[in-house]
Amino acid sequence: MRIFLAPMEGVVDFTLRELLTGIGGIDVCVSEFVRVSGSLLPASVFHRLVPELQQGGKTLSGTPVLLQLLGSEAGLMAENAARAVELGAPGIDLNFGCPAKTVNKSRGGAILLNEPEVIHQIVSAVRRAVPADVPVSAKMRLGYLDKTLAIENACAIESAGAGTLTVHARTKTEGYRPPAHWEWIARIREAISITVIANGEVWTADDYRRCQAVSQCSDVMIGRGLVANPFLARQIRADMPLIMPEQTWAELLPLLSDFHSRVTQDLSIRHVHGRLKQWVQMLSRYYPQAKDLFQLIRTETCPEQLLNLLQKEQARILAA
Repeated sequence: MRIFLAPMEGVVDFTLRELLTGIGGIDVCVSEFVRVSGSLLPASVFHRLVPELQQGGKTLSGTPVLLQLLGSEAGLMAENAARAVELGAPGIDLNFGCPAKTVNKSRGGAILLNEPEVIHQIVSAVRRAVPADVPVSAKMRLGYLDKTLAIENACAIESAGAGTLTVHARTKTEGYRPPAHWEWIARIREAISITVIANGEVWTADDYRRCQAVSQCSDVMIGRGLVANPFLARQIRADMPLIMPEQTWAELLPLLSDFHSRVTQDLSIRHVHGRLKQWVQMLSRYYPQAKDLFQLIRTETCPEQLLNLLQKEQARILAA
């Protein structure tokens, strides 16, 4: 069993990757997508989005970070994949699942699921462009409007030379609405011989077990579930059916303070509040304490005051 941290643009950046992998239980990360359009990107773009390239392609806890590319021009995708590997990427992942309208309008992400032949060209070009010992993987949804091309797209990815395929078990039009159609992952797994990773609606260890049983995949990629409950990977490995928010909230608070300090250093002041509020709001799915904290920070924008709120919450927990 391997647990992958999913790419989530604007959410799971290098700061959150660092913190989440430091908790333990995550085997591999996939970066936010690097958009390829019209040119060979300079090293600065790769380093900005995936700074782990400058530390051996891993987070400080030693978790490898695969670099994800998004684009529709096979030649350019290949050139940029080669450059990413030269810069230290331990593997290349290809995005055929992003549902964002702005991305799809530019023939990127999930829209390409309407063109299996283009997907094959991209994967094939990238596979030829990077050394044989560098893994090439892809992530896809079940389709754009419907699932009619799901098997064909998976076969195109396999025949083009990818070694691993992650399947988000919904179409683009289904977005992130439950349920995830794990049974379709099982169909894809039966149709191809490369490793298939299941993705979609894994929020608890119980969800993982059900996903494993239905999809027939032992490997899982988790995005929102790990952001909402940073201890989920550990809980899956320990076979814990439920989270214990009263125990893990105390462990989580120092991470929130660390997160605040890091984004204060890395982002402009006007973005710090939004990033902290975003994570706390996602944590509120499982932590009632996060709901209370969110109410406190939602109107506070001064970074120093935000830090004071976090420190006061930590002091309250320690005194309890």
